[in-house]
Amino acid sequence: MDATDRRIVAGLQGGFPLCPRPYERAARELGLDEGELIRRLARLVETGVLSRFGPLFNVEAMGGTYVLAAMAVPEDAFDRVAEMVNAHVEVAHNYEREHLLNMWFVVAAETPERAEAVLGEIRAETGIEVLSMPKLEEYFVGLRLQP
Repeated sequence: MDATDRRIVAGLQGGFPLCPRPYERAARELGLDEGELIRRLARLVETGVLSRFGPLFNVEAMGGTYVLAAMAVPEDAFDRVAEMVNAHVEVAHNYEREHLLNMWFVVAAETPERAEAVLGEIRAETGIEVLSMPKLEEYFVGLRLQP
């Protein structure tokens, strides 16, 4: 990342404009042109600096649910299982951890029943038990990274 990339990441952590030309406005606020901002964001995602760039929806405000899940995946099968888990559109993100439960992911679904169905599908596809931890209470922790 160069200084401009760092400025982009730092500048967009707090939100993205909601207007007819959001990239144009964001670029202007960062001292860039729209095309450069779009190219740089694409490159940051393509190179893995950013895992994704896009909206985060409050599924619960729309009547849906989130479920945190964890699995104990054999190391030699981790990548294969991660592909199977990530193939489900309801899987919001997936992380490897150094722990017996080494795969953690979030399922965002339209209903609690659909979330449980997805977890059941993952169990059936992988042959590995899935620990389901539905949210009981929400806490907000503000985190701003300084790239």
